[in-house]
Amino acid sequence: MKQSQLFTKTIREAPKDEQSINAKFLTRGGFVRKLMAGVYTFLPLGFLVQKKIEEIIRNEMNSVGGQEILMPALHSKKNWETTGRWKYPEMFKLKNRSDKDFSLGWTHEEIITPLVKEFINSYKDLPFYAYQIQDKFRDELRVKSGLLRGVEFLMKDLYSFHADEKDLDGYYEKMKKAYFNIFDKCGLSTKTFLTLAAGGTFSKYSHEFQTVTPFGEDEIFLCKKCRLAVNKEIIKQEKNKCPKCGNKSLSVEKAIEIGNIFQLKDKFSKVFNLNFVGKDKKEKLVSMGCYGIGLSRLMGAIVEINHDDKGIIWPKEVAPFLIHLIQVENNQKVSKAAFGLYENFQKQGIEVLYDDRQDKSVGEKFVDADLIGLPLRIVVSERTLKVNSVELKFRDKKETKLMKIKDLGKFLNNYV
Repeated sequence: MKQSQLFTKTIREAPKDEQSINAKFLTRGGFVRKLMAGVYTFLPLGFLVQKKIEEIIRNEMNSVGGQEILMPALHSKKNWETTGRWKYPEMFKLKNRSDKDFSLGWTHEEIITPLVKEFINSYKDLPFYAYQIQDKFRDELRVKSGLLRGVEFLMKDLYSFHADEKDLDGYYEKMKKAYFNIFDKCGLSTKTFLTLAAGGTFSKYSHEFQTVTPFGEDEIFLCKKCRLAVNKEIIKQEKNKCPKCGNKSLSVEKAIEIGNIFQLKDKFSKVFNLNFVGKDKKEKLVSMGCYGIGLSRLMGAIVEINHDDKGIIWPKEVAPFLIHLIQVENNQKVSKAAFGLYENFQKQGIEVLYDDRQDKSVGEKFVDADLIGLPLRIVVSERTLKVNSVELKFRDKKETKLMKIKDLGKFLNNYV
């Protein structure tokens, strides 16, 4: 894409009402704009990042047998009354013109459980796993921290259905690995830890995936020996030690929750009479699990972890473009060489943002490049062309280097 055709613009200063790092840089870089507290528009660059994250998650969910569906965001009151959760204050409730009650979905157990009841009869129908990627709505009291705590947000939720708890346990472990694969591809795995959290009415524990950062809202107690953490809410229950190895020297860390998984067991299948006939011809309840990742929250966390004082440093797997191609001078020679590279990159399927703007100084272009944070910057100028070269700079490094244009193709093939 040519940067001159991008309708959004960078801004020098973030809005005064944005305090978090992710909100400041994503706003200044032209990735998002806030409509109101907790609600953001994803602009072209931000939407590209979100689609990259979505594809990483989709591929991983498909690899563990997930089948993608899309459920309604508008829910009837009846289903929520059945489980006793209509009273929850997090729900947005509304009425239609006939005075019937509805809610906007903030989770989907009440929708998917009666749905799959139509398709499950025998043990032969189990197990299976269904997921969706969809907007969720939550009447959040603490609307702050940019994308980390929203009223409307994009979320992946997968629900698994099993004949017994042993099968549920096996899939649960598989999903832990799948989640770490996702966070690895998003550049967060080294700072992300499996964290024991309160299980509520479902089980002794649920599990969160917490990413350590000084800017986090949560507090966890981390065992560096086991790479296992305990949420502050349940650390007293664990007698202030690691439940796995007994280590009492736990470090207290600030962290961002970027995912969670629960063993629902028969909590919802019992309420909705989700049964199946087993091999022994007896009727049994289906065991369930649920597995959530907030995509917009994950995007905010990536920025919180990957930035410097100049702007964002996108991991290449989620960057909106791989290359930021910058044309320094606007004369015919430089323009022709830069445009030629731009066309070649496009033919090779390499994602490139070409800064062809003629009303910006080279200094302004470099400042914008650092702010937007694409992984690789390629600069074309009269100076570099004198030696048939371009200048390369990786966003996460200070050094620059010249590379012959004839060697660029081979280099990029290895880099991509």
